[in-house]
Amino acid sequence: MLWNDFKAFIARGNVLDLAVGIIIGAAFGQVIATFVNDVVMPPIGLLVGHVNFAGLYINLSGRHYPSLAAANAAGAPVIAYGLFINALVNFLVVALVIFLALRGIRHARKPSPAPVASVKSCPFCYTAIPNQAVRCPACTSELSAISVKS
Repeated sequence: MLWNDFKAFIARGNVLDLAVGIIIGAAFGQVIATFVNDVVMPPIGLLVGHVNFAGLYINLSGRHYPSLAAANAAGAPVIAYGLFINALVNFLVVALVIFLALRGIRHARKPSPAPVASVKSCPFCYTAIPNQAVRCPACTSELSAISVKS
């Protein structure tokens, strides 16, 4: 019984859709991270004076290390603020891509047609009557010659 309930839960469409979304989201995250680290950040680093943001750090140990990798290998306490800058740019690029995608989807969708009222109001007794009616069932007024407000 428990196994059947579990299989029914997994087989529901929204669970499978969620799993596919997570997998695609992880792959999309890798593409964006590579884009930021290998395409966006090098020109920015070049513009600000040949800086590699991924290698920027503050050494808290008091000893000198030639790179962040060397400080990490030695187990030195460091503040890797360059990696934070990369992550921040990564986030901004992902947010921009999602914004543009959602904006495009919204513009691509056609607006739904306005609902057509299926009833009108009798101008004499204000009873709701079908649009096709030519006489009010409540007060028996003729409606064909009179303009009726919807």
